Amino acid sequence: MREQVQQMPVAMEQPGLKMLKVDSPETWGGVVVEYFECDQRIDFGPMFEGLPENQCPCPHWGYVLKGALHIQYGDETEEVMREGDVCYIPKGHTGWSEAGSAMIILSPEAEAHQLAELLAKKM
Repeated sequence: MREQVQQMPVAMEQPGLKMLKVDSPETWGGVVVEYFECDQRIDFGPMFEGLPENQCPCPHWGYVLKGALHIQYGDETEEVMREGDVCYIPKGHTGWSEAGSAMIILSPEAEAHQLAELLAKKM
């Protein structure tokens, strides 16, 4: 199975941030595939406010295509994922992306849908 990024459906678009997403369980085996593109610095913290411990409850695996993603974990440690890095981000995190960043993120379907529902209630 493959997907052209340019043909993925838009899941969210706001100034400075575009997210494309495919999550077809019959073709992606229970994984949600997302493409994030950030034209400006995006702080994910406000999106997670009100969630347990104000952090993302979903684990992610990914690849940074350009720019950098700064992750802060619940124990206050920080990590920077840069262009060319393959990464695993366990649940219990927040962070921000640098302007000009793009990445592919893979998440377990059940947790990703739960996160999407929580975020939809916030918005």
